[in-house]
Amino acid sequence: MNLSRGVDVFVVGGGPAGLAAAIAASTRGLKVAVADGGEPPLDKTCGEGLMPETVAALQLLGVKLSPLEGYPFHGIRFFQRDASVAAHFRKGVGLGLRRTALHERLVAKAEQAGVALLWKSAVSGVTQSGVHAGGRTIRSRFIIGADGPGSRVRKWSGLAEGSRLQQRFATRHHFRVKPWSDCVEIYWGPEGQAYVTPTASEEVGVVVMAGAEPRPKRPGFSETLAQWPDLRERLASAAPTSRERGAPSSMRWLPRVQSGSVALIGDASGSVDAITGEGLRLAFLQSLALADALEAGKLSLYERRHRALLRRPWMMARLMLWLAKHHAVRSRMLRRLAAQPALFAPLLAFHAGESTPAEFLSTGVALGWSLLAA
Repeated sequence: MNLSRGVDVFVVGGGPAGLAAAIAASTRGLKVAVADGGEPPLDKTCGEGLMPETVAALQLLGVKLSPLEGYPFHGIRFFQRDASVAAHFRKGVGLGLRRTALHERLVAKAEQAGVALLWKSAVSGVTQSGVHAGGRTIRSRFIIGADGPGSRVRKWSGLAEGSRLQQRFATRHHFRVKPWSDCVEIYWGPEGQAYVTPTASEEVGVVVMAGAEPRPKRPGFSETLAQWPDLRERLASAAPTSRERGAPSSMRWLPRVQSGSVALIGDASGSVDAITGEGLRLAFLQSLALADALEAGKLSLYERRHRALLRRPWMMARLMLWLAKHHAVRSRMLRRLAAQPALFAPLLAFHAGESTPAEFLSTGVALGWSLLAA
């Protein structure tokens, strides 16, 4: 692609959100370029479990994943010392997939779509009419900030003002061991959480997270894992297949995600805590909404759709962080769900986008009565 004449859309950040935005915009006939200071495959500390809705959103972008590329999972299981409860998804199957493998697939799709990919091209500034990247200025009608939770585009464009932030810290390891469950498992403890995702037929990924706000701390992987002796025992003889990798996990709400010719997407545009598993799904659906707005030439359309997409995940993230903080309430609730597992299924269905708010509220009332009766 000849960039001397400029592009229609310039995306700052070549992670999954930026590539998804580029792919979606390119399918609308727009001329798109992406710049990133790194090179593929890009990795990030995350649970690597793609929920069924996330897999479906990828298909809308033209990226169809085979179960052979990762490891399928069918639901979610909650654990604490004295109780466990699980439920399967009502529709579809999730997929555990290494972040690097997902990035490679998105890069290949972007290349196929004709996107200009500028790797090792750090962006040093943006204006309403262009981007300074790799030592040159490239004109663009629209500029998309997909440069993560510490977004410089957000700051440069004045969109960081008034944002609210909560932050925890996550650490990830992979282990060579045969997955022992067909679910992603979330372990709850007094000093944090761990979640286990099968990523291959002989591998699982384990993420541990520090306690809830207001004082996030960097968790020691082995120290935090000691809260769950059964999980520690399963991993005791398993060889690590990756180095320990840590990163913050943030919840951020922005008053605005677009200004003039600039729009934000993915974690740059606001985020939910990693324990929800919703970050990638949000980014992929945001990319489709953004492409519609770019095609129409009205970024205000994206603003409204972005707010609607974030509503349910934000609510679920706040609920799960509240449970992480209030140990006694969570412990009692999980014991009741273990005794009445039929109540857990509709809660998971709402989280996975498979039921209505009315069903979620009805289940919440039933759980509340059950707790009172107990």
